[in-house]
Amino acid sequence: MNLLLAKLKTFVALILFVVLAFSPGCRNPIDTSALNSLAKTNVDMVADTSLRELDRLLKDLLVKLYKRNPGELDKMSGMSVGQRQDQVFDTPGRLIFRELYNQQGTAALNLAFDPEFPGDRVFALMTGLIGMIRSAYNWQSEQFIFDSLDEQKLFNSARNIEVLVQRLSNTRDASGVLVLLSNSQHGEKENLSYERLFGKMIAIQDMMAFTVAGKWDRGVNSVVKAAVFFPMGL
Repeated sequence: MNLLLAKLKTFVALILFVVLAFSPGCRNPIDTSALNSLAKTNVDMVADTSLRELDRLLKDLLVKLYKRNPGELDKMSGMSVGQRQDQVFDTPGRLIFRELYNQQGTAALNLAFDPEFPGDRVFALMTGLIGMIRSAYNWQSEQFIFDSLDEQKLFNSARNIEVLVQRLSNTRDASGVLVLLSNSQHGEKENLSYERLFGKMIAIQDMMAFTVAGKWDRGVNSVVKAAVFFPMGL
């Protein structure tokens, strides 16, 4: 099935190339951005824009979490925030790292809150969150005509972000200290910037879920399990 879709994509791209190349008045080299846009539906373009915005928000989140939890970065000798950014954002597709026991998506998110995990919890959280979101977009940085997003996976990813926020606010170690700090704690100056970041991510994923569902006139299952991550089928 995947091979058939790949062939269809190639066939459509060739047709579009020929149409553009031999259109009257065409004197300049082919504009590949225009060619790509012709191979996309409106939903595809919304998905591409959504994923770019999610990447921007995730980059902000990574920096903020390391500033709030500097001790996590120190667990890997010689590591810098810039190196962590490169590891997760410059690696396309699936994120698999030995220091996280090769755990991905929600499994990596669970690792971030595991009291027995001795490693960098911020890295585990970001690896899991980014992988989970990428899986909702079929591990693709762009969507095209013959691609099909799953509205339930998009919806579930939004609910998983809500669970993540809840666990950040409530998961403590044996001494009663939060395993990761985010929003301001009692006695600190109010800081709700994390809440705003997560809120934007949730809104984007919900919008995409209902946009895709509307495209196919389908609904989503809104059953939510408290404090438990939905599996994403990695």
